[in-house]
Amino acid sequence: MIVLGIETSCDETAAAVVDGNGKILSQAILSQIAEHTPYGGIVPEIAARAHLAHLDRLITKAMDDAKVSYGDLDGIAATAGPGLIGGVLVGVMTAKAISAVHKIPFLAVNHLEGHALTARFTDNVAFPYLLLLVSGGHCQLLAVENVDRYRRLGTTIDDAAGEAFDKVAKMLGLGYPGGPAIERAARTGNAKRFAFPRPLKGKPGCDFSFSGLKTAVRQAAEAMPPGPLAEQDVADLAASFQTALVDAIAERVTRAVNIFRSDYPEGKTLVVAGGVAANTALRDVLVKTATTAGLAFAAPPPALCTDNAVMIAWAGIERLKLGLIDDLTFKARPRWPLDPTAPKAVGAGIKA
Repeated sequence: MIVLGIETSCDETAAAVVDGNGKILSQAILSQIAEHTPYGGIVPEIAARAHLAHLDRLITKAMDDAKVSYGDLDGIAATAGPGLIGGVLVGVMTAKAISAVHKIPFLAVNHLEGHALTARFTDNVAFPYLLLLVSGGHCQLLAVENVDRYRRLGTTIDDAAGEAFDKVAKMLGLGYPGGPAIERAARTGNAKRFAFPRPLKGKPGCDFSFSGLKTAVRQAAEAMPPGPLAEQDVADLAASFQTALVDAIAERVTRAVNIFRSDYPEGKTLVVAGGVAANTALRDVLVKTATTAGLAFAAPPPALCTDNAVMIAWAGIERLKLGLIDDLTFKARPRWPLDPTAPKAVGAGIKA
C-alpha cells in the first residue's frame, strides 16, 4: 500500500510518499518562515499564494524521489482541515484533481488526526492511548480510541500553547517562530527569577488556559527599567515563562492520566504530538509524568512533530485500511473537531 500525502494547512507546503509498512519513500517540504517573519506571524493570504506557487513542484519531486508513478499509488491523502482555509483548499483541490484524473482513492485527512496517529507510525503505539496534542493553534488532551474515534478530555479555553510561545517571543523581541526562540533564550535564563502563574492549577477538569500567563510576562517586561531589555532579562523572562507553561501543562496532563487510567485500563501509553512537542523541557516533564503513572511515553522525532506530509500520508493509510475513502464532493473545513460531541470550552476562540 502506497499513499501520497499533501499538507497545506498553515505555513508549510509539503508532499510525501509513504508505504503501509511505515517506510518514508520520499518527502519534500518548503517552509514559509522567511515570508512571514517580517510580520511576526502567519499572514493567511501569503501562505495560500505560496502553497499555490510551490505545491505542484513539491509533489513532482516527492513522486520522482520515491520512484513511483501515479499508477503505483493506492490513495492520495490531503489535509482537508482544520487550518487556514485558503491553504487547505489548495491542497484539497490538487488532491481531488489527481484523484479524478488517475482514478486514485481520495482521502480527506483531519490535520489533527495526522498529528494524533504519528506515534503509531514512529512507535507502533497500540490503541487506546492518551494524547497531548499541543501546537500553534491547538492544545488538547484526547483519549485516542481508534482511527476516527476520539474522546476529548480537555482543551484550551483561550490561547493555544504554541500561540502563547509566539506572542511572548514577539514581546521579548525574539522573533518568529516563537517556540524555538524561547527555548534557546531560556537555556541561559534563571527560571526562578519571575514567579509567573500556573493557570488553572488545582481547578477541576483538564482544560488549559495561557492568556493570563502571557499577560503576566508582558507586565513583568513592562516593569523593567525603560529602554530595551537586557539580554539576561530576556533570558530570565523566557526561562520563567517556559517553566510556568510546562508546569501548567504537566498538571493538566496528570489529571487526564488519572481519568485515562480509570476509563481505559488497557491503555499503556502517553503520547505527545504537534509542533510544541519538539520542546525539550516539555518532553522531559512528560516523561516523568508518564513514568510516575506507570505509562510508556512516546513522542515523534521533532521533524515529524511540526506540520509535515508524512503524517498525512500515514493517516491516509490508516483510513484506507479501514475503507474510510472520501468522494470528491468533500468540502474543505476551516474547523474540524476530532471529537464533535465534546462541549465547547468556555472562552474558546479559534479552536477545533
